Amino acid sequence: MTGPRIVLIHATPVAMEPVARAFAGGWPEAETVNLLDDSLSPDRAGEAALTPALTRRLVDLARYAQSIGAAGILFTCSAFGPAIEAAARAVTVPVLKPNQAMFAAALSLGRHLGLLATFAPSVPSMAEEFEAMAADARLDTHVVPEAMTALRGGDVEAHNRLLAEAAPALAACDAVMLAHFSTARALQAVRASLHCPVLTSPDSAVAHLRGLIDG
Repeated sequence: MTGPRIVLIHATPVAMEPVARAFAGGWPEAETVNLLDDSLSPDRAGEAALTPALTRRLVDLARYAQSIGAAGILFTCSAFGPAIEAAARAVTVPVLKPNQAMFAAALSLGRHLGLLATFAPSVPSMAEEFEAMAADARLDTHVVPEAMTALRGGDVEAHNRLLAEAAPALAACDAVMLAHFSTARALQAVRASLHCPVLTSPDSAVAHLRGLIDG
C-alpha cells in the first residue's frame, strides 16, 4: 500500500539523488513526487537578496503541490528560507525547510556548530534561521564554491574530496552540518576528515517529516 504523497520541491537537480536515497532508507513507504525548477538556483544567485518575484514562485509551487494531493512538502534548496516560510503560510499541509530538522539535531549535540557549504547565497538565510532557533549558540561557516562547480560538472569524486579537504577548518566544532541536500553525498568523505559528528539535511528532514505526518 502506498504511503502519503510527499512533494519535493527542488531548485537544482543535484539535490534530487540525496533526498531520494534518504527516503529509500528512512521512509520507503512514502510516495515522493518531484517538482524541479532549475532556473531558481541561478536566478537566486543573480540577486543580492530574495526578491518578491522569487518568493511568489515558491508560493506558487507549494500551492501546486497541495493541489496534487501532497500530505507534506519538503523544499530541498537552502537559499530560500523566508520564501519557504511564505509558502508554508499559503498552504494547509506541513511544509519543511531543508535544514530545519538538521539544525535541531545538531543543537542537541552542542552549542558550537559548523556549517560546510558550497553555495554562498544560501548562507545568510541559513545563519538567520539558525540564530532564530538558538541565539546562544555559535555557528562557524565555511564555503567551498569550487565543490559545487565540480558537482554541476558531474565530478562527484572531486566534490566530495574538496569538502573533505575543507572540513578540518571546522574541527573545533561540537558537530558539523553539511549545508545542502547536494552535499549529503560527501558524508563519508567528510566524516573521515573529522572526529566530531557530521549531519546531513536529507536524512534529518525525512525523519522529521515522517514524524509530523505519521505521528
